[in-house]
Amino acid sequence: MTKLNASRREFLRFSTALGVAGAAGSASLPFAINLATMGSAAAQTSSGGYKALVCLFLYGANDHANTVLATDSTSWTQYTTVRTTNEAGSIALPAVGTNGGVLPISPTTSQAGRSFALHPQLGPLKSLFDNGRAAILSNVGPLIVPTTLAQYKAGSVPLPPKLFSHNDQQSLWQAYAPEGAAYGWGGRMGDMLASSNAYPVFTAISTSGNAVFLAGRNINQYQVSASGAVPIGGLTGTLFGSSTAGNPLKNIIASDSANLFQKEHAAVTNRSINAQSLLSPAMAPAGATGVPNPTQYTNPNNGNLANNGLASQLQTIARIIAGRSALGAQRQVFFVSLGGFDTHDFQRTAHADLMARLAHAINYFDGVLGNLQGTDLRKQVTLFTASDFGRTFTSNGDGTDHGWGSHHFIVGGAVKGNNIYGDFPVTGLKHSLDVGSGSLLPQISVDQYGATLANWFGLSTSQINDIFPNITNFSNRNLGFLA
Repeated sequence: MTKLNASRREFLRFSTALGVAGAAGSASLPFAINLATMGSAAAQTSSGGYKALVCLFLYGANDHANTVLATDSTSWTQYTTVRTTNEAGSIALPAVGTNGGVLPISPTTSQAGRSFALHPQLGPLKSLFDNGRAAILSNVGPLIVPTTLAQYKAGSVPLPPKLFSHNDQQSLWQAYAPEGAAYGWGGRMGDMLASSNAYPVFTAISTSGNAVFLAGRNINQYQVSASGAVPIGGLTGTLFGSSTAGNPLKNIIASDSANLFQKEHAAVTNRSINAQSLLSPAMAPAGATGVPNPTQYTNPNNGNLANNGLASQLQTIARIIAGRSALGAQRQVFFVSLGGFDTHDFQRTAHADLMARLAHAINYFDGVLGNLQGTDLRKQVTLFTASDFGRTFTSNGDGTDHGWGSHHFIVGGAVKGNNIYGDFPVTGLKHSLDVGSGSLLPQISVDQYGATLANWFGLSTSQINDIFPNITNFSNRNLGFLA
């Protein structure tokens, strides 16, 4: 009954804010919210309680073994032996200490005399790690229960469905079920916390198209472009040379009707018009007067400067975060992505470029949050990476194949950084976590990863149990990487 009442209150609040209930298409009921009169919403957020989560999804499956590396003598010998095939098809990175080689890091917690490094193109991310604003989560992936290699081979415990499949594992990471899942854990967190926002429509926002991660049972994800809220063309400005033609166009596309399909279409259209009208003026401008434009990054393969689309996505998120008070937002979940990680071929060059873009964009976002309109918001915003799965440790001659467990980054001012969380797996083949070709059996579940983020985000134990269906199977519900 408590959940039902909360959902009903949220629906009524949403309907009132966006004029959905009975107001669709009515010229006598224009968008009723004026930013200048939102004093109560702004006051609600001024207490400093704002928090945001940013999921950065690496589509195609990032090669974790070339992202975070063990460099102690035993590990490095295995790495160079297994990963080097021939000069043309080698996927091994340059030797430690050579020009352009891997970048040593020194986690605060030692792991049995082992040493570690990052990919040569992750220099900005290494700086964040060294400065305590980035951490690494080792060998995480979908699990239903804690699983040993013997149990995996025997099939004696329940296993995640459709392992090693791109689409299904993308969905499993984002929504606990294979392709076709209806709700994601980002959206479900939004369901739980949307009532703390003046306008629930701005709780879950994607700059990367439709993402099941942000799909909730009650809230709908709001999709924006790199330039911000997406307007319906022709409703503002001139249309066919007329400054007034937008009004009849709106009446046509958003007018109410007795036909149920037309009625629903009109309601959706009105929500789109109203939300865009609210978000656009609330967002900080891009450029010198608002959120600085990202610089170009250097492509490591040719030395040329190029635009970074991921940095542009994160700029859009920063612009929305800058408008949090005007929007009355207390909790927001964002989704951005970077594609191209399906490195079956040309891995050494393709992955280097991806790592350069990843580090450049995250470093840009950290810098922007450090002085967003004169305020340091880094402790209030946590970015974390996710991906389809890890990749095999062995080479196919020019790249790597589908794996399971992988390493991921968590970045932000609330992160207990400069550390690797979880036992770093053995480097090589035929060890106790090798399910084949060096593909890692995860030792940390996505549920544990998400539950730790959700705990920082302000969800209760019962809410976390509701969102993450397998979390009660694991004894460690909080991995400790967030303050």
